[in-house]
Amino acid sequence: MKNVSKLAKSAKIIWQTCFSHKNLWVTNTLTCGTLFAVGDVIQQQAERVRGVHAYHDWPRTGRLFVVGLSQGPPHHIFYLWLDKLLPQKTAKTVFKKILMDQFIAAPFFAVTFFLMAGLLEGKDLPSAWQEFKTKFPAVYMYRVLYVNAVTVLWDVFLSHMKHYDQHVGAVVYESSEVTVGATCKDEAHNGAREHSCHKQL
Repeated sequence: MKNVSKLAKSAKIIWQTCFSHKNLWVTNTLTCGTLFAVGDVIQQQAERVRGVHAYHDWPRTGRLFVVGLSQGPPHHIFYLWLDKLLPQKTAKTVFKKILMDQFIAAPFFAVTFFLMAGLLEGKDLPSAWQEFKTKFPAVYMYRVLYVNAVTVLWDVFLSHMKHYDQHVGAVVYESSEVTVGATCKDEAHNGAREHSCHKQL
């Protein structure tokens, strides 16, 4: 039990350190690099299942980890700037943020990804640029679909948080109405009318 308590305290300290304001950019950078690497590992596993590759290309994963590290600071700076520029929580503000993300962040991070990854592969700049131009339309279209899907899930969560307590009250109320209404009846005893209600489970 003591070991569990110590572990929980250590985890709390690590969490607070990683997500403190002064260390947040480091955490975001390392997280971005790690997620790029994890994404490549998953993709390569899928390619191996399809028979595209017979082994895992770890240098490729390492390159994408480095690319992710290079993407971390700009992501951190951009979204902090965006929150300062549009601090409101209204639907209109969220829509503006989505537009800025799609038309500013998406092209910037896509071009830097392809250029950085291409250069690390040994390509020259014109070749990396040509690869970006060829593949960007598909990347951008997928990003739009992805953002829309995530937005729908977020909207579902927001709807739940807004209404879940109202639903609980409504169900209890309706259940009480049905229970009482269904068991109330008039009975005649010794020439007198009696009205009684009995709860039923």
